[in-house]
Amino acid sequence: MIVQMIKQSPRLNEPIKMEVGIEECLHIEFQYGKRYYHLNDFIEGNIHFMLVRIKIKYMELAVIRREMSGSSGGGVVSGIGGIGGGGLALPQQDVGGGGSLGVTETQTLTRFEIMDGAPVKGEVIPVRLYLGGIPADLTPTYDAPNSRFSVKYYLNLVLVDEEDRRYFKQQEIILWRKQLG
Repeated sequence: MIVQMIKQSPRLNEPIKMEVGIEECLHIEFQYGKRYYHLNDFIEGNIHFMLVRIKIKYMELAVIRREMSGSSGGGVVSGIGGIGGGGLALPQQDVGGGGSLGVTETQTLTRFEIMDGAPVKGEVIPVRLYLGGIPADLTPTYDAPNSRFSVKYYLNLVLVDEEDRRYFKQQEIILWRKQLG
């Protein structure tokens, strides 16, 4: 059995703009054109380096699908703002115990290296990622109130320094189905 939900184009689709960083070491601003994307759309934006005082080896952009099922007993630890309090975070972890009956499955659908080498202050990295080119089967975002099941998608921007420390920032995007198919 297959269920397909078709939705209308969102009326309000504001751009995503965030400034994140590590105190006195790194300050970046990234902007994506919109928050809602249909399944064959493309993500377009840029990353602007405001302050760079750490040696960055490379940067990558990943699309992550997070499926949650069961009751939400609080079994996920977020870690936002984990390093230096500046907004970049340590990886998210599923934590057992605590009476949680829910299961969270996280899958990296695709990963692209968008920068190699150390950036300089004022550098702008353009981003264009075609969702239709992702080899995994994309589905619409599903997050109904009082539901025991949800599917969410995130853009995960990862910076890796020369000591192989990984800094990342996740931003939720919402995918919707434009037509049957």
